[in-house]
Amino acid sequence: MDRDASFQAFVDAHQRPLMRLAYLLTGEAHLAEDLLQSVLVRMIGRWAKLRHIDNLAAYARRTMVNQHISWRRRRGSGEVPSAEPPDRAYSPEDSAVLRIVLRQALMRLTPKQRAVIVLRFYEDRTERDVADLLGCSIGTVKSQAHHALARLRALAPELAPRLPVLDDDPAHVEGARR
Repeated sequence: MDRDASFQAFVDAHQRPLMRLAYLLTGEAHLAEDLLQSVLVRMIGRWAKLRHIDNLAAYARRTMVNQHISWRRRRGSGEVPSAEPPDRAYSPEDSAVLRIVLRQALMRLTPKQRAVIVLRFYEDRTERDVADLLGCSIGTVKSQAHHALARLRALAPELAPRLPVLDDDPAHVEGARR
C-alpha cells in the first residue's frame, strides 16, 4: 500500500472519533476542524515513520491534546467576564440544556483538566491510558480529574448529580462515613 493510500485508510477509519475528541477539546466546530486538520497535516508529513507505530489512533489523540494545549497557551482563554451571571430560564432536567451547560463549564477548565475529563470519562479510558496519552503520571491524572470535577460542580451545580464521584474524593469518603 502506498503512502497516500495507507494515510487515507487511517483517516477514513479514525476521522469521526478524532473529530469528536477535537470538538470536545475545543468546544467549537470550526476550531475542532482546524485542530484535526493541523494534526493530520503534521502526521502526513511524517507518515513514512509513523505508519509503523502500533497504535496510530493513540498517537493522533495525544498529538491532538498537545496541539490543543499549545494553541490555548498562545491564544488565551477567550473568556469574557460579566458582572452578573446569566439568568437560568430552563428546566434543569432538559438534556439539551444540560449539554450546553456542560460544554460551557468544560470550556472554563484548563486545557489539561479538560483533556483529562474528556479522555477519562467521555472516552472511558483508564487512568493509566490517560497518563500515557498525556505523558504524565497517574497521580497527575487523578489530581487533575479531582480538581476539574470540583470546578465543574462549582461552575454548574445543576450538573453535580450527573458528574462522576471519584473513590478518593474527600467529600465522597466523608459522606460515606456519616
